[in-house]
Amino acid sequence: MDRVKATTLREMKERGEKIVMLSVYDYPTARLAEEAGVDILLVGDSLGNVILGYPDTLSVTMDEMVHHTKAVSKAAKRALVVGDLPFMSYQASVADAVRNSGRFLKEGGAQAVKVEGGRNVLKSICAMVDSGIPVMGHLGLTPQWIHQFGGYKLRGKTSGTARMIIEDAKTLEKVGVFSIVLECMPWELAKLITDEIEIPTIGIGAGSHCDGQVLVLHDILGLSGQYPPKFVKQYAKLDKVVAKALQDFRREVKGGKFPTIKQSYEIPPEEKKKLLAELKQRASS
Repeated sequence: MDRVKATTLREMKERGEKIVMLSVYDYPTARLAEEAGVDILLVGDSLGNVILGYPDTLSVTMDEMVHHTKAVSKAAKRALVVGDLPFMSYQASVADAVRNSGRFLKEGGAQAVKVEGGRNVLKSICAMVDSGIPVMGHLGLTPQWIHQFGGYKLRGKTSGTARMIIEDAKTLEKVGVFSIVLECMPWELAKLITDEIEIPTIGIGAGSHCDGQVLVLHDILGLSGQYPPKFVKQYAKLDKVVAKALQDFRREVKGGKFPTIKQSYEIPPEEKKKLLAELKQRASS
């Protein structure tokens, strides 16, 4: 079973095979995604919201990202593992960008990193690529820039902003990124970008014309604890299943119905007989 590589994704685009990517954050869910044949496991900085309970992605640290990437990498035998560079891990300096992206590969076991932004982060991307680190780009709604955008809003609605995103996509391709995530933009814009660049695009809220799609695992399973965005399709509602299981467990423990003899261990009959005899002898002496 050959591992999916950055070069594999370009080959998939050329033959028209859709790319499947999921955001996962731990070993058990990564193992399930791997077994399902998912092509890319993204350890997204969305783990701040989904796993760590932060109000946004900005609070996630590099150490937290590496920690979770390690767990995901242990489950991935075929899938390409991509570590998401968190806020301020690459913006301050080129040296930070190279050092922190290198940590994903060296400590986290990832094979690539993802960076948000276009022309504003080109120096960092070039330095990472020159250091032998495969880089995935991210354009459109980039959550690390929400304070600048004024919130989680659709990007590329006007001709001016759409043209800027197209130019950024072409520039990212020129400097060597192997694919680009297109988030929360009109499908027409995503299609234009997908048709005009040779590297794969992976959409999230960007329509069906991208070369692949990504969603957060907890969103599609109904485990995120919040109403999902418009672009999310829930394939299961496991929150209800889990809630019922936990309520049943509590009720059975409170009612003395768990554990039963089935969930209990027993002393072998001969040893039990010896033990009772010894206890009886001690009690009578």
